[in-house]
Amino acid sequence: MVNEKELLARLNWFYSLELNQVDLYTAQAHAMEDIYLAKTLARVAAIEQQHVDNMAAEIKKRGAEPTRLGDAVAPLLGKASGTVVGILGAKAVLKTNIALEKKAMKDYKDFISRVEDDSHLLNILWDNLIDEDLHTAWFTNKLKEF
Repeated sequence: MVNEKELLARLNWFYSLELNQVDLYTAQAHAMEDIYLAKTLARVAAIEQQHVDNMAAEIKKRGAEPTRLGDAVAPLLGKASGTVVGILGAKAVLKTNIALEKKAMKDYKDFISRVEDDSHLLNILWDNLIDEDLHTAWFTNKLKEF
């Protein structure tokens, strides 16, 4: 069981992580020549934006504001790393994304195991975890083409 302070810290961690993913995938989409990969990365970014919105809503529901550090740093890191990795090509993009998604899945699983008596939050966390798993599966399958 997590206390409220730890809960808010974890929600802010996911908020920042998801913000980073939005900008990472958006930058990668712009760097891709393969239209299918570019469109998929843009779609994944849109799904990650839903995760950002979910985390922000949960933080506000608890009387706090999403971390300003996440608002400032995560997008910059996401854009920069997305552009650099995008320039390296599709294979590097997919490998990077698989690693990032696996980290997100591990963190979601760890957090889910510690949340009790909050079915609304658990449903959000499970939905986000499943999305991350689906993204990983797609990236892994696409990587086989290279």
